[in-house]
Order: sequence, then C-alpha cells, then structure tokens
Amino acid sequence: MTPAIELRGVRKDFAIGLRGVKLRAVDDLSLRIEAGQVYGLLGPNGSGKSTTIKIVLGLLEPSAGDCTIFGVPSGRVEARVAVGYLPESPYFYRHLTGRELVRFYGRICGLGGAALAGRVGEVIDWVGLTPAADRGVGTYSKGMLQRIGLAQALVHDPRLVILDEPTAGVDPVGSAAIAALILKLKAQGKTILITSHLLAQMEDICDRVAILDRGRLMLEGAVAELVGRSDRPALLVENLTAADAGELRVWLAARGGAATMTARPRDRLDRIFLEKVGRNDPAGESRR
Repeated sequence: MTPAIELRGVRKDFAIGLRGVKLRAVDDLSLRIEAGQVYGLLGPNGSGKSTTIKIVLGLLEPSAGDCTIFGVPSGRVEARVAVGYLPESPYFYRHLTGRELVRFYGRICGLGGAALAGRVGEVIDWVGLTPAADRGVGTYSKGMLQRIGLAQALVHDPRLVILDEPTAGVDPVGSAAIAALILKLKAQGKTILITSHLLAQMEDICDRVAILDRGRLMLEGAVAELVGRSDRPALLVENLTAADAGELRVWLAARGGAATMTARPRDRLDRIFLEKVGRNDPAGESRR
C-alpha cells in the first residue's frame, strides 16, 4: 500500500554566511507514514521538525534524498492538492471575517458554489467558531487564530493534514476540542502529521511518533509499544511496609521465587522524550 508520506535518506543543508559554512538541519532522515495514521513528529526547538515539514510540503528542496506524498514527489504541484496545512504561527488577512477567510482558501483550492458555502460552515463549526465566524480576523485571540487556521486547512477535504503546533496559544478546553477533532479526522480515514510540545496529548492521540534531535532520528515506533515498555519492574503487594517489602525481596531471591503480583507499569512519552533529547545544548537555538 502506498504510504501517505515517505522520506528516504533526506538531508537538508543551509549555507551560513559567506564562507561556505553549512548547517545540517536534517541528517539522513527516513520515515514512512502510512495512510490513516495520526503521526507525531517530536523534538526540541531546532531539532529539524519545521524543516522536515517544509520538505514534505514542497516548500524546500532537500539537499539529498527524496520525499513523496501518496507516491507523488512532494515538489510537484499535484502532490499538494491532497494536503491541508496549519503553520505554527499563521498570519491571515486581518480585514476578512473568519467566514470570508475560510471561503477565500476554499476558492484557492478549487471549491465553489453551494458546495463551498456548505463546507465553510461545516469546518468552522468543527473548530467551534460559528459564533465568531462573521467577526474580523483582526479581533481574534491567538487561540482563535489557531482554530480558524485549522478550519482553512480542512476546507478542501484533504487526504493528508499537517498541523504544526495546532494547540499553541489555545486554552485547555480548546486544546481538548482540537484533539477530539483530530481523532474525528482519523475516523474519516485521513492521515494527520502533527508536531506538538504537549507530549501527554500526543500520547493520547498518536498512533506512531518519531523523535528528532539535531536533525537525526533518535527513536520511532508505535506509541502503544513505546509507552508499554519499561526496565523498571514494580512489585505490587498490599498492606506491606517498606521494611517488610525489602525483606520479602531478599527472601524470594534466596529461594529462586518471584512475587505473583509483579507488573511492569506503562512508561510515559515525556520521560522517553527527555531520555533521548533532554541534555543541555547551548547551541540548540542555532538549529532549524
């Protein structure tokens, strides 16, 4: 089956200054994102997430390697027809109302007539902005801008939705609503590529995640497998003091036995993330 996104050996270098020095923002990255998945792209600031997304969108050409969207090279216009995109800090025409803005992007994507009007109202309702749809975008809060940005990304019913920090500046209620919408889109068969620093939320909604650092892939896998693994077994015994628990372990070990109530607790995605990229990096702000 053709993957929604496939990157093969992608590298991206940026020239710095006039001496020919190059900064490697993405380093030999290979990823395969299957259709119908919610896929999380994680990493600290400057890890290469935004550069990777721009390569997927065809906004940047890789220095090496290639990227395809549903089998079509991402640099070709026809690959972008299937994509809806919400940037991290969207900037929109402030003189337009929310409804006019979403209609504008719908027309750019080839929609028109009654179908466009119906779709505009539908996606605005999905993001909870119907009461503010006829207000000027210039009056919107940052969280409202994120939500109207999500509506414009969905207006043309794309097969692939790319969301760069969709909950940035959104309050907890709005953030939960966006998470629910992402799961709704997944149920419709869409593929969602999402970046976020809200790791607990990513753990709840993503099927798979990739963790990047300094442009390199540090870890990739199914969330259920990553958080289910642990090298810290726990001994669960009721009504036992700490001292007695120690004696019990010694007693069991001496006899080659094991506690019957031993379990391996779920790991957490935030702990896995910090294990991979949690070191101090004074040069980190220079990474893309």
